[in-house]
Amino acid sequence: MTSIITPYEDGPLIVRGDFELRTADGEPIDPSRGTVALCRCGKSAIKPFCDGTHKTIQFKAPGDDSRRR
Repeated sequence: MTSIITPYEDGPLIVRGDFELRTADGEPIDPSRGTVALCRCGKSAIKPFCDGTHKTIQFKAPGDDSRRR
């Protein structure tokens, strides 16, 4: 399995490629697509997926510095 996880500044983790998502109990979560945005702010109504709430609450977190080059 190959996957790429990119943290977006002040936003979600973007996951691309082949991956599996599971609950804390090990149950599979269907991502419904090959690229997903995972919540980092903890306030999404559709966790573990991002719903954009990070913008509303002005969440701050570093991103992938390589994207700034």
